[in-house]
Amino acid sequence: MKRQRSAEINERLRRLIPGGVNSPARSFNGVGGDPPVIADGRGSRVSDADGNEYVDYLAAWGPLILGHAAPVVVTALDEVARRGTAFGAPTELEYEMARLVVDAVPSVEMVRFVNSGTEATMSALRLARGYTHRDIVVKFEGCYHGHVDSLLVQAGSGVATLGLKGVEGVPDAYTSQTIVVPFNNLAAASEVFAKSGDRIACVIVEPVAANMGVVPPAPGFLEGLRGLTTRHGALLVFDEVVTGFRLGRGGAQEKYGITPDLTCLGKVIGGGLPVAAYGGRAELMETMAPVGPVYQAGTLSGNPLAMAAGIATLSELAKPGTYDRLESRARRLEEGLLRAAQEAEVELTVQRVGSMLTPFFTGQAVADYAGARRADGERFKRFFWSLLDQGHYLAPSAFESSFVSLAHSEADVDSTVEAAHGAMSAARRG
Repeated sequence: MKRQRSAEINERLRRLIPGGVNSPARSFNGVGGDPPVIADGRGSRVSDADGNEYVDYLAAWGPLILGHAAPVVVTALDEVARRGTAFGAPTELEYEMARLVVDAVPSVEMVRFVNSGTEATMSALRLARGYTHRDIVVKFEGCYHGHVDSLLVQAGSGVATLGLKGVEGVPDAYTSQTIVVPFNNLAAASEVFAKSGDRIACVIVEPVAANMGVVPPAPGFLEGLRGLTTRHGALLVFDEVVTGFRLGRGGAQEKYGITPDLTCLGKVIGGGLPVAAYGGRAELMETMAPVGPVYQAGTLSGNPLAMAAGIATLSELAKPGTYDRLESRARRLEEGLLRAAQEAEVELTVQRVGSMLTPFFTGQAVADYAGARRADGERFKRFFWSLLDQGHYLAPSAFESSFVSLAHSEADVDSTVEAAHGAMSAARRG
């Protein structure tokens, strides 16, 4: 593929924007080279500045569960934008969006909207500390909860992709109240609670890890965290920024039957616009100002455009058969990738939960961050570039999830699987 135009634009971007990107995960540092500069998206496909077309499994890092430029979202945005794009005052759209979230997510009785997943997790932690009058937060190695100072400790996503051991600019004082435990290691979490249980405000966890690649919870892990936090008077916070409304209308908590105290949402609920949320029991949420003493604010929170896109997206997802179609397409892709690897005699484990999946170049299941790091990253790079050159766009990192959307057809998936046969051979040859 020719990418001369993208290369020129990337060079201009680097002159004015650090690394040429407004989020490090977009930089292609995990696979080398420059990213294609995207110019257009329709349904399951995107086109770059050179006119190359790709079947897209990046899906803007997960939000576009309906696909690019979904007609229901575009129509909703057009109608609302004509009436005004921001007011800094309540709108009825906020009520309708809140109702859809509360109706779907088991743990949420009240919700507050913010503008990013980082804001959601930051606010949930502040609420947990304000409610419990405790300071310590427990998180898990390889889980990413946004770029909150206190949570950039052994984090996944871009931190893992860039191989950062620590994050400059974050004082030790900000991370000293964060305890990191290996994911899926309930014994280690129990030991932490045995030592510091009366000082722990909350445990925050991705119920299905998606930022060290897709890593599902081990049997009993989430149940064990629920029991630990309840016994010690701490809160359990599910970071469902990625999994919320993607694994089902009720997210991972519905799938696994575990009800957290607080839930953070994002990605899908914005329908492609910047919106996130945190919510939980009414008694907890009423700790927030102006009802309670814990402060959080945002001028553009609940923005009418974001609410309109979210309402359109969540309404579509409520239709019968939606998640069955997602499951079917994603399973088809998983099975096809495994067949391609087997025929190429390449060790591959595809870890999938619902419409999220990661191909790990290893012969063993990945249960934690250490396991994810042991997978063959060089093979992933060769596999990724071979697929991209054939017009198929996965997440450009071995530590991220790729996503299937409702816009992907069986023909799209079959085309990707066909391309994967050559890509597996390319991965093996290195």
